[in-house]
Amino acid sequence: MTPPTDAAGVQTLLGASDAQMADLGRYRGLLTEWNEKMNLVGPSALAQFWPRHAYDSAQLLALAPDAVTWADLGAGAGFPGVVLAILLKGRPGARVHLVESMAKRCRFLAEVAEQLSLPVDVHNVRAEQLGIKVDIVTARACAPLTRLLGYAEPSLKTGATGLFLKGQDVVAELTEAAKCWKFEAELLASSSHPDGRILRVKGLSRVRTV
Repeated sequence: MTPPTDAAGVQTLLGASDAQMADLGRYRGLLTEWNEKMNLVGPSALAQFWPRHAYDSAQLLALAPDAVTWADLGAGAGFPGVVLAILLKGRPGARVHLVESMAKRCRFLAEVAEQLSLPVDVHNVRAEQLGIKVDIVTARACAPLTRLLGYAEPSLKTGATGLFLKGQDVVAELTEAAKCWKFEAELLASSSHPDGRILRVKGLSRVRTV
């Protein structure tokens, strides 16, 4: 599948409604506005908003179509959590927990959630301190896998599945993580970039050392 290059391509591939696309456009506008006051994302992120960020985030929904509760660890500027919340808006029971340790980023996320009336809770805490029972725990550009699994451990141990957006170094990360953790892992191709991977994780436990 060829990744989309603009908003129209994203809408076609996702089957998104005009209302959802309008919300994504408003989110992009708020991101641009707030980025002038604080460093949320780099200039290239704004230029590549539709193919590399909106679509990259949205592709997760197809991997868990029945999931309605999500936790985004290290939510940052809102990828993938805000995008997922926009697309889940209006679905019964939908809730996206945005977990972010930096207060200024939480202020931005709360403003976006309020402006767009999103089914979102913003948590200004470290990820490992918040054990939320959700269907899916996710993260993008948050931390190497060994640390990320530690952040996700409370949610994974209460039944969540992990869907983590990763890059071309994910195999090395898996090898390193296996020294500390036992888990079931499945690597899936990203439809937004040829070097991207999506890591599905279940059944996390710590490796016991003698």
